[in-house]
Amino acid sequence: MCGIVGYVGRERGQVLSTLENVPPAVEFADSSADEGGRHGALDVVMEGLRRLEYRGYDSAGVAVLTPSGIESRKKAGKLTNLVQELAAEPLPRSLTGIGHTRWATHGGPTDQNAHPHLADQGRLALIHNGIIENYAELKAELLAEGLTFISDTDTEVAAGLLGVIYRGLKDGGAKGDVLTLAMQQACQRLEGAFTLLAIHEDQPGVVTAGRRNSPLVVGLGDGENFLGSDVSGFIDFTRRAVELGQDQIVTITPDDVVITDFFGNPAEGTEFHVNWDAAAAEKGGYDSFMEKEIHDQPDAVGQTLLGRSDIKGNLVLDELRIDESILRSVDKIVVLACGTSAYAGQVAKYAIEHWCRIPTEVELSHEFRYRDPIVNEKTLVVAISQSGETMDTLMAVRYAREQGAKVVAICNTNGSTIPRESDAVLYTHAGPEIAVASTKAFLAQITAAYLLGLYLAQLRGNKFRDEIATVMEDLTEIPAKIQTVLDNADKIKQLGADMSEAKSVLFLGRHVGFPVAMEGALKLKELAYIHAEGFAAGELKHGPIALIEEGQPVVVVMPSSSARNSLHAKVVSNVQEIRARGAVTIVIAEEGDTSVEAYSEHVFYVPATPTLLAPLLTTVPLQIFALALASAKGYDVDQPRNLAKSVTVE
Repeated sequence: MCGIVGYVGRERGQVLSTLENVPPAVEFADSSADEGGRHGALDVVMEGLRRLEYRGYDSAGVAVLTPSGIESRKKAGKLTNLVQELAAEPLPRSLTGIGHTRWATHGGPTDQNAHPHLADQGRLALIHNGIIENYAELKAELLAEGLTFISDTDTEVAAGLLGVIYRGLKDGGAKGDVLTLAMQQACQRLEGAFTLLAIHEDQPGVVTAGRRNSPLVVGLGDGENFLGSDVSGFIDFTRRAVELGQDQIVTITPDDVVITDFFGNPAEGTEFHVNWDAAAAEKGGYDSFMEKEIHDQPDAVGQTLLGRSDIKGNLVLDELRIDESILRSVDKIVVLACGTSAYAGQVAKYAIEHWCRIPTEVELSHEFRYRDPIVNEKTLVVAISQSGETMDTLMAVRYAREQGAKVVAICNTNGSTIPRESDAVLYTHAGPEIAVASTKAFLAQITAAYLLGLYLAQLRGNKFRDEIATVMEDLTEIPAKIQTVLDNADKIKQLGADMSEAKSVLFLGRHVGFPVAMEGALKLKELAYIHAEGFAAGELKHGPIALIEEGQPVVVVMPSSSARNSLHAKVVSNVQEIRARGAVTIVIAEEGDTSVEAYSEHVFYVPATPTLLAPLLTTVPLQIFALALASAKGYDVDQPRNLAKSVTVE
């Protein structure tokens, strides 16, 4: 996701007045010091953006407050482009600044869409991480008031709203820290997930921020204070930090940190000391990017679900630019993908066929166009790719379109090739995935595919609105349930470490548990370099049971015992069969399913959830298991041997 940095400082010996008209709820910084201000705003912000590059981005920009007002520079592409822009058009020294690296959501990666965005006739600058769900309604309101917009972003709408509120307060005679008051009122109007940072030329030495469902951390300095999307944004300057709560406003000056809620009531943050070095800070304190990305999964699923319903409760996929009449006429769906993305497609197949009653095939992209597939104008092709640059999938997309099929891309990278060459795109909002082995992108892809299936079911009349609303409610509970799995992962971590000498691990599952088993096996192959295979449990007696011998570890993804037409009893029989032949059974089961304990050496529970959504939970312990086993063997889990993050050759 986007990287954000804010800074205020003062020159040595300079003492700035504290904030006015804001309750002094928290004053963490040492306001008696007068030796701060050792850094210029631009230096701090640019170093922070460099540290945040690991988050991934497609444009970058800064704004600083100068004696002549706000000055801003921003460029599409990598940070080096912004550096060159600043070299060509230098900014004067400043002690107040904000900076941003953008992971595009609304609007492509262009100079115009890059942050910061200006408002109040250029006197206010704003940066934003997240998604404003009600931006369209707000934009219509602001257009009616005479505002104009030059970008395609929801962020410029937030900037415009903040500017209008600020000017209204100022013209109405408001005194003191009007920027904080305006931020409080603006955040009350916004829906979605957001962190906003703003500066205004009327208030030098002040940066104000608001957050909801999006990260923001305060860095505490001596005569200077910092803001960042995580601590790596200021780790080179301070190790003292404050964690903010939900729906809070924070205003920093060189000598004060003041926190309120959206309504101006005093609030508190939690101070902590950062013990990590700069490299570890980029990983959020985790030992690897993969571990961090596993823990990012509640947010990845939650972000992918944001902004998908209108005020009437209808599912709305604004990125799906295909005429509704064409979607109603579809008589076959073909999912194209490779590797982990193909297993996401396999999970999606069960849901789409159940909800939409449309025959759905899942094809490996590199096999698809070489077997003379039956594809025509009534075929909907769904191409799944984390990077959007997977060459096998891109070539399959081109072939499908040549045959007259419409193509929807499910992708995590805005502006990449596959979305550009498809008829429509559903972006997952997982944020950049650094580790080669996919984790959070996998869950986000499944989530996006569920949204597509539900949208088609709504459009074609296969499901009533209340039925779709029920599934969406179940989906919105998934992030908290994933967090529960992560919070109770110690046993599966220990088991992975204890099994580091295993030479082979088998995985079994049925129904949606089958692709989860295959994904679990793939993770172990990728990370630990040992033999691992995922089987449909019903296939055991048709050959694979011959692999079972004394001590063979077998991971079983157990179906819910409470679901209608449950396969639970059949899979329990499979567990008994392999255990009788000496297998060590490791079972992933639903909470409350104590019946499996009699047949299992190890049981790991996940929260109960509807069957079709279960892969969003049952996958997580398998990721943790593979990570722990590979780490115990001493392998680099972020860069497994022989593998690349994006396969750009056929």
